[in-house]
Amino acid sequence: MFAPWSPSFVRDPYPAYAALRAAGRAHWFEPTGQWLVPHYDDVSALLRDRRLGRTYLHRFSHEEFGRQAPPPEHEPFTTLNGNGMLDLEAPVHSRIRRLVAKAFTPRMVDDLAPTVHRLAAELIHALHADGGGDLLARVAEPLPVAVIAEMLGVPPADRGLLRPWSAAITGMFELNPTEDTARLAVRASEEFSGYLRELIAARRRAPGDDLISALIAAHDDGDVLSEQEMVSTCVLLLNAGHEATVNTTTLGWLQLFRHPDQLRLVGDAVAAAGTAAAGSGPELLRDAVEEMLRHDTPLQMFERWVLDDIEVGGTAIPRGSEVALLFGSANRDPARFPDPDRFDITRPAAANKHLTFGAGIHYCLGAPLARLELTASFGAFLRDAPGMRLVEEPVWRPGYVIRGLEQLLVAW
Repeated sequence: MFAPWSPSFVRDPYPAYAALRAAGRAHWFEPTGQWLVPHYDDVSALLRDRRLGRTYLHRFSHEEFGRQAPPPEHEPFTTLNGNGMLDLEAPVHSRIRRLVAKAFTPRMVDDLAPTVHRLAAELIHALHADGGGDLLARVAEPLPVAVIAEMLGVPPADRGLLRPWSAAITGMFELNPTEDTARLAVRASEEFSGYLRELIAARRRAPGDDLISALIAAHDDGDVLSEQEMVSTCVLLLNAGHEATVNTTTLGWLQLFRHPDQLRLVGDAVAAAGTAAAGSGPELLRDAVEEMLRHDTPLQMFERWVLDDIEVGGTAIPRGSEVALLFGSANRDPARFPDPDRFDITRPAAANKHLTFGAGIHYCLGAPLARLELTASFGAFLRDAPGMRLVEEPVWRPGYVIRGLEQLLVAW
């Protein structure tokens, strides 16, 4: 049922998820040595359960936990990843998140809104003027990269570096990554970290209105972020926010093309709302974005370590195990979502409690920014360039955990 290296499974894992949910609440998957958890209520509960963690090193050594330490040659990646909030637990996680929240505020996201709308409109206008092309390469990828770069204060001439670094690093989050994947991730970790250290040093000398300057200035009773914590935070913001936004953009459009009634519905709502204002567009557009995030989840799996023995549906899962929380399956669970396989943009956002951005202490800090980027780009397409169509069926990338397309060819 669960075949994460199969192209047909990656294209459509949802029938297999339904079979997994019907077969039980926890399933041992030998090829990765993980317990698969497919039900919404269990995934939601385990995201909040302090008996699990993204790391175990705050309580155990590798030997005590029965795991091997990462190879020494992976050190640049493990240092970069291991100092990011996503892979830390309290009290270190709480401290870093509190300091980052002082810099990455709701006000900062609100202030970015005009820039996000402008960048989305420019990219979409250029694609439309050319009569079409690859929506992934022309809009979905450059928009979040440009926004993150603008937020961090990365000069325009350097922005082309960010996407390749992000792609190489996130390759390590797939199941059983190869040594070639690891080498690319290590090199990207070294290069990206070195670049950010230079940028941080420049902002220490001459602060600006960017996030790096705000991270340098953030303090709590004299406590400040270390340079490594700032570097890891910046990389996490790019990788997590960028990958989710890129894949939701392309997968969302694919769903709209496959459901022309839903495309007409949201297109009519955006057209009726008229010119983009400071807000995010009509309510139906916001509901549509939430349904895209739920219906075809960009992050399919989130892994956690079992720090103390737990039980899921009568299955004992001992300390030292790893659970794979299947976000894609949870978001299609009929126990939580009526008619979950139906793509329905009229599901009210307030009731569409998907788990795409996680839950608990690791809930995605960048979720408001991702929602802003998605509503801005879909709104600009529907308002300024209606009538877009799919040219050919897309090719899927081989990755399962971060799931998306190789390209999305469109025309008018």
